[in-house]
Amino acid sequence: MQAEKPWTAMYGASVPPDVDPAPFQSIGDFITATSAKFWDLPAFTTCLPNGMNGTLTFGQADQMSDAMAVYLRDIAGLHVGDRVAVQVPNCLSYPVMAMAIFKAGCVLVNVNPLYTAEEMTKQFQDAEPAAILVVDMFADKLAEALTDHPIPNVIVTRVAEFLPALPKMIVGAVQKYWDKTITPITIPHIRLPDAIAQGRAKSRSVAAIEAYRADVKPDDVACLQYTGGTTGVSKGAMLSHKNLLMNMSQTMALITTLDEGKEVALTALPLYHIFAFTVNFLGFFSIGARNILIPNPRPLTSLKRAFENYKITWMSGVNTLFNGLNNEIWFTDSPPKYLKFASAGGMALQGSVAARWEEVTGKPVLEGYGLTESSPVLTFNPFGKTRLNSIGIPLPSTDLRCVDDDGVDMPVGEPGELIAKGPQIMLGYWKRPDATAETIQNGWLLTGDIGLMEPDGYFRIVDRKKDLILVSGFNVYPNEIEDVIAAHPGVNEVAVIGVPDGAAGEAVKAFVVPQGDGVTVDALRSYCKEHLTAYKVPKQVEFRDELPKSNVGKILRKDLRAQSIVKEGA
Repeated sequence: MQAEKPWTAMYGASVPPDVDPAPFQSIGDFITATSAKFWDLPAFTTCLPNGMNGTLTFGQADQMSDAMAVYLRDIAGLHVGDRVAVQVPNCLSYPVMAMAIFKAGCVLVNVNPLYTAEEMTKQFQDAEPAAILVVDMFADKLAEALTDHPIPNVIVTRVAEFLPALPKMIVGAVQKYWDKTITPITIPHIRLPDAIAQGRAKSRSVAAIEAYRADVKPDDVACLQYTGGTTGVSKGAMLSHKNLLMNMSQTMALITTLDEGKEVALTALPLYHIFAFTVNFLGFFSIGARNILIPNPRPLTSLKRAFENYKITWMSGVNTLFNGLNNEIWFTDSPPKYLKFASAGGMALQGSVAARWEEVTGKPVLEGYGLTESSPVLTFNPFGKTRLNSIGIPLPSTDLRCVDDDGVDMPVGEPGELIAKGPQIMLGYWKRPDATAETIQNGWLLTGDIGLMEPDGYFRIVDRKKDLILVSGFNVYPNEIEDVIAAHPGVNEVAVIGVPDGAAGEAVKAFVVPQGDGVTVDALRSYCKEHLTAYKVPKQVEFRDELPKSNVGKILRKDLRAQSIVKEGA
């Protein structure tokens, strides 16, 4: 059996074992109070690849979002609980609109701007938004997506919104005439600045705006965050105001090295991704930090001017982002001087990548773990007590267990499915009670991840339950093999899957993006034989120019499996 919360001994004197409930009824109340506290400080800065930028203070963002909340309620005619979709990359429009939605008592629906019209249609059909904010670069897909599921209020913005006049004009001209990424919008719409102007013209008092959300309760839905979930089917996780505010507080409580009003956070992960939303947006907003918003981190040179122009003290990312920066000469020649630490999530952080990052920057990458369904953070490595190849310890007010298929606790050090309980666990899936019942049982969230707890309460992820490879009856975990191969000097990126293999059941197959031309299949297999038992050594190795990735840079094993099935069938 697992000991009772042994991880609390690792918290230190300044971290409570439990976090008190947030002193706010809603995220809208939190935003209003926090904006007043840090009114004149810079809150959000959009930084473009060429260094052009624009900034909003806490006070400016608060006033703009007040006006936009008035537009949503008094002009667009929305009501408490109505869904509002936001489909924009990282730019000043995102926080203004998100803040307005919460102040209006509505529900935020994050939508990936890169979605196809078909993907948009499916999400709109499920969420039934009453309004949408869309970036003009991708608005051409909206008309097709709304054919069968119209959204009555369409608001259009641009990446350079709220930048000073000259850079805004230059960016607009380049997009329209040089890149030709802006096409005419054929459906009725209003521009975001015009909507804000109309809301401002109504001259509503702060009290009147606060009245919009007077009936919103902590357990009401704040966000519909769409996810593949633990069963692979896209569903809307219902995250309440309490879920998000508590997870923000839980995470920030465990990070004990941050100074109020002085931090500068680099946000390269998209804000519509749940980690960036809860930690970068809400968490760093809560301490008066300045958020440097990167509309598109690809190529990685898009980050160069942000590192040069701002005193970045914290950044978040996924393994592929840190690995990529480790291989950028401009970054390794001039690493960030003011960085305190970086945090990783979304996929396993490979030990070789973390070690190289610390060698380059002199600062650690703190790995954490969570799911959309947990708002999202469940564990984090405490600063100063970082452990490589570990997801750290559970946050305050969080329970984590490793169990077998019957729900029985596994002994310390033995792998089992991670299940979690805490105030950050979602209400359930939107309009999917059956899926909710499969994922939340007796108050515990079934994560679908295999992990183990060490005696002192640190946890390690072994792998995704569905990614487990069965080789002649032996359990093989892709993460372990990927970590070994990634340490080879001739490897840039790697992903491992299981493929059918006759009597053996499955065989291990590695997809490798090489670093230069010096590595061979035989050399990699020989290297693996030095570090892995025989049945774990990849039987197949395939070199690729690139690996399929999600919008946040997470390598998609499921796509590699699908491609392998098609290839075998051919």
